[in-house]
Amino acid sequence: MQVDYLIIGQGLCGTWLSYYLQKNNKTFVVIDKNEDNTPSKVSAGIINPVTGRRMVKVWMADELWPFLKEAYKEIGEFLETELISPKNIIDFFPNVHHRQVFLERVEERDMWLASFPEQNQFNPFFNYELGCGEIRHCFTVNLASLLSGWRLHLKKTGQLIETEFDLKRLEIHGKSVSWSDNDGETISAEKIIFCDGLNSFYNPYFNQLPFAPNKGEALLVEIPGLPPHYIYKKAFVLAPLPEENLFWLGSNYQWSFPHANPTKEFCQQAENHLKSWLKLPYKIVDHKAAVRPATLERRPFVGLHPYQKQIGILNGMGTKGCSLSPWFAKELANNLCYDEPISPLADANRFQKILSLKN
Repeated sequence: MQVDYLIIGQGLCGTWLSYYLQKNNKTFVVIDKNEDNTPSKVSAGIINPVTGRRMVKVWMADELWPFLKEAYKEIGEFLETELISPKNIIDFFPNVHHRQVFLERVEERDMWLASFPEQNQFNPFFNYELGCGEIRHCFTVNLASLLSGWRLHLKKTGQLIETEFDLKRLEIHGKSVSWSDNDGETISAEKIIFCDGLNSFYNPYFNQLPFAPNKGEALLVEIPGLPPHYIYKKAFVLAPLPEENLFWLGSNYQWSFPHANPTKEFCQQAENHLKSWLKLPYKIVDHKAAVRPATLERRPFVGLHPYQKQIGILNGMGTKGCSLSPWFAKELANNLCYDEPISPLADANRFQKILSLKN
């Protein structure tokens, strides 16, 4: 089989890259094992414009926000499903300092933050002594429908191979690559692009990059009677999922961890928090964990290997996968198809010296 591109992984990065390559009439095959504990499948799908204790605007927010609404609307129309929903965050102040910082930002007329007018509106549902504010222009993405819908499309068009990618079967030629599956069928392509999350941390072509994997855990909680119109936050985030009465409670950031599995410690900590915060009865229905392919400088890795031009990467989105993946997938597709530049802060070529150790 001969194609233009071989894409490894069908998480958010692989989904968006293959979507934009399809729009440019390029041929490709996606190889993905369909694992359950990937960050894309464990995430709540939240797009939030502010970050950190100082409530500062996220990187590239001004460019990303108008683009993201149109991008998710467009792919949703292709898949015949609504994928993005406006859902502002009600931020219950966990301490006096957090409240002070939030209100200072409001006084500075930050467009993303506002005082919530009805401070008692959530009294029937939550305990909160210090009041709350509102983070505006937030969204949730129906990741389950996006990933499964695009996967079904790839299956129907014969562009998906469901198997584990074995790097030992990859051969690099002068101006192309080839890979053989378990049945001995060989796929030849002009380039191979790795969109495989944490696996790139172990890939000899990219393992010199400054990845900083961190683990996150979340509970799926059934809460009848809690309005699903908002995302709720008080240290933990409680986000509505598409299923009726189902909410995602998370997440934590573990930089040192012995394994990638869910832990009793997180479950106990999260449930203790929920008991003190939530007034409604609830039921824990699942506990999930995944390791995020974050980076030391909190910027993604996008583009072709500086010394192996047949090999590329789209990775390192960290906790901002829903907002960064569409943008940089389109940048990479435009770079591959039209030789348009990639943002210098994301271009993999910024690590040219490091990557020279493998060429």
